[in-house]
Amino acid sequence: MAAVADLLRAEAVRRRPGDRLPSSRALVARLGVSPVTVSRALARLAAEGLVVTRPGSGTFVAERARAARPRRPVDHGWQAVALGDRAVDPGGVAALLTPPSEGVIAMGGGYLPASLQPLRALAAAAARAARRPDAWDRPPPAGIDGLRAWFARTVGGEVAPADVLVTGGGQQAIGIALRAVLPPGAPLLVESPTYQGVLSVARAAGLHTVPVPVDGSGVRPDLLADAFAMTGARAFYCQPTFHNPTGTVLTPERREQVLSVARAAGAFVIEDDFARHLAIDPAPPPLVGDDPDGRVVHISSLTKVVAPSLRIGALIARGPVAERLRALQVVDSFFPSRHLQETALELVSSPAWERHRRAVRVALRERRDAVAAALARELPDLAFELPRGGQHLWVRLPEGVDDVALADAALREGVAVNAGRPYFPAEPDGAHLRIGYSRVASVAELAEGVRRLARALEGYSLDARR
Repeated sequence: MAAVADLLRAEAVRRRPGDRLPSSRALVARLGVSPVTVSRALARLAAEGLVVTRPGSGTFVAERARAARPRRPVDHGWQAVALGDRAVDPGGVAALLTPPSEGVIAMGGGYLPASLQPLRALAAAAARAARRPDAWDRPPPAGIDGLRAWFARTVGGEVAPADVLVTGGGQQAIGIALRAVLPPGAPLLVESPTYQGVLSVARAAGLHTVPVPVDGSGVRPDLLADAFAMTGARAFYCQPTFHNPTGTVLTPERREQVLSVARAAGAFVIEDDFARHLAIDPAPPPLVGDDPDGRVVHISSLTKVVAPSLRIGALIARGPVAERLRALQVVDSFFPSRHLQETALELVSSPAWERHRRAVRVALRERRDAVAAALARELPDLAFELPRGGQHLWVRLPEGVDDVALADAALREGVAVNAGRPYFPAEPDGAHLRIGYSRVASVAELAEGVRRLARALEGYSLDARR
C-alpha cells in the first residue's frame, strides 16, 4: 500500500489544484492492485491534505497550502531551568517498542506476530461491540461489569468482581499501582533481574529501586526479608509466574514465604501476572488467590496474548488501596475506552477465545523447543533453563563476553536480541541475553536467527582475541 500511495502522491504533486485524479477503477487496472489497496492509499493522501474526495464526483488535488515563512531560531533554554532534574528515561521500554529494520529477525520484544494474533476473532468481536447501543458511551469508572467479572473468575480464589479495576493495559496498571502505594523518594523492592518497564516507571515516579536476587526457584525469600529490614520498604514488585526475563516460576514453598515476609514487614506485594495466558505448561494460581488480608495488588493483562493495541488490563485489590487505585485512574485518564472494553469482553466470552489460547500454547511450545534445539546445536557453550511459559529464554554468556556489545554485533548480523544488563536495577550478576521465540514468523526463521547469533558471537570472539 505504501508504494501505491507514493505513486499517487507524486501524481498529485504534478497536477494542479482542482485537477481530478483517475477513477479508482482506472487506478486498479493501471497499477494492478486491489480496490482496497487503492482506497487505503487515497485515504492516506486525504489525511495528508494532498487530495480531497467528493462522493459521486471523484478525487481531486487539494489546494496548496501557502508556504510557511522560515521560522526564526528559538531559544528553549529557559525550559531546562523550569523543568529541573526530573528527567524521564524511556530508554529500555522505547527500545522494546521499536520495530526492527527490514531483514532483521526480531528475537527481542514481547508481542505475538500477526500470524498468532486472533485477528479474525478480534475483528468480529470489535464489530459486535460497535453494534451495542452504548458502545461509545461513558463506561463505569471501574470498568464494565462483565469484564470485571471475567477477570475475577480468571484469577479465582476469593476475588470478586468488585475487587477489579479495568485499566488501559498492564503498563498503565504498573504506574497506577506504584504511585498508589508509595510516595516519591520511597524504596521499592524489585526482583533482580526484572522487567525493564517497571524500572522506567519507578524512576519516573521518583522511587528508589532495591534489587532482590532471583534464582531458578524465583525470588529468594531470605534476601527479601533482609531487604525489607534494611530499607524499611513498604512494597515489593514481582512476577511470580513466567518471570520476565528469566522465565522462572516461584515455587509453592517460596510463594508462602514471600507472603509471610511481606506480612511481617507490613508491606504490599505488587504481583505482575502479565504472562498467565502465555503458559506452555500449567501455571500455578496467582498469589492474590492466597491473600485474605489485601496484601497483594494484582496486575493482569490481555495485551500480550491478543494484540499490541488491545490495551486492556486489570488491577485487583481489596481495602483502602483499592479506593486509591480507582481514584488515581480517574484523575489520570478517567477510564479506558468502552469500545475496547466491550471488544475484549466479546472476545473472551466467545468460543474463539479458548481456541486461540490452545493455538498459542502449541505454537509457543514448538517455538521454545526449536530455539532451545538450535542453541544446543549452534551455541552449545551457552547455558539456559527451559521456561514453562512466557516468550523468552534467559541465556547466560561465557565469562568475559560483554552482552551489550554482543547484542550490537548480533544486530549487525541481522538478528535482534536483548542484552541482559538493562534488566538489572543495579550491577548484573553476569552477562546474559534475552532471546525471544514468540515474535518471529516461523520456526525456520528462529533457526536462522540463532545461526546469525552464532556468527555474531564468533566475530565478537575473534575481535576480542586481536
